[in-house]
Amino acid sequence: MKPFMKITRTVTLASFAFLLASSLAATAQPAKKVLFFSKSSGFEHSAIKHAEGQLSAAEQVLKELGEKNKIEFTFSKDGGLFTPENIAKYDAFAFYTTGDLTKSGTDHQPPMSPEGKAAFLKAIEEGKGFVGMHSATDTFHSPNADNLDPYIKMIGAEFIVHADQQKARMICADPKFPGQSAVPADFRLLEEWYTLKWFAPNVHVLLVQDTSDMRTNGNNRCYARPPYPATWARMFGKGRVFYTSMGHREDVWTNPVFQQVLAGGLKWAVRNVDADVTPNIDSVTPQANVHP
Repeated sequence: MKPFMKITRTVTLASFAFLLASSLAATAQPAKKVLFFSKSSGFEHSAIKHAEGQLSAAEQVLKELGEKNKIEFTFSKDGGLFTPENIAKYDAFAFYTTGDLTKSGTDHQPPMSPEGKAAFLKAIEEGKGFVGMHSATDTFHSPNADNLDPYIKMIGAEFIVHADQQKARMICADPKFPGQSAVPADFRLLEEWYTLKWFAPNVHVLLVQDTSDMRTNGNNRCYARPPYPATWARMFGKGRVFYTSMGHREDVWTNPVFQQVLAGGLKWAVRNVDADVTPNIDSVTPQANVHP
């Protein structure tokens, strides 16, 4: 009996040592690096404006989320950072942007070069992550449906217009995706809701824009359309792409549900967690591309 007990004790201690080493190794993993890019070549949202020497409202929330989720953010509006050497430093990129980022535009910050834009998109296709918030779809517009801008092909849809800010309902299409379990069954939020077009066929819908009781203003019938994706995840080549249309208002950034949804998207994009992103747009929002 004694030899048997000795072996059992040895195996048990070895198993414990292995589990402890694995746990310590996981804890010691370096934080993932994300560049939060908030250049506004078009309209500049108040959530990303800088007061003297202070982070913007969006940056402050991202800093806090990063500290909780082992993500280290670099904050910049400088398009000159998009060189192959700098791009290689980051695991993912988060955009809250507007307009043609290869132009100085509204905020007069340095633009991307066309070569920088191409290098950035190539990096996503080859495996870097991307997270877009709100006006990230109001960036690099396309001439028409047959000639989509390469950036729009990456993010998965393009902004059309919005009406007055109002409370509207989000329907959770996939509660298993990271962060989505925080979304209540009847989640309503006061927000500037975007209408979108030209959805990529491989979109995995996470939140659906319920248009059934949305108001329009004047002759703007932008919400007179079937439900469509408002938050999604998708693959772009080997890269993980996450987008949410939420984020216009500062109080949205402090909303705990929005923060959970965004944190889930960030963790998935930097490959801290995995998820099933099998395309579901045809079953969840079959008329997504029907709009006025």
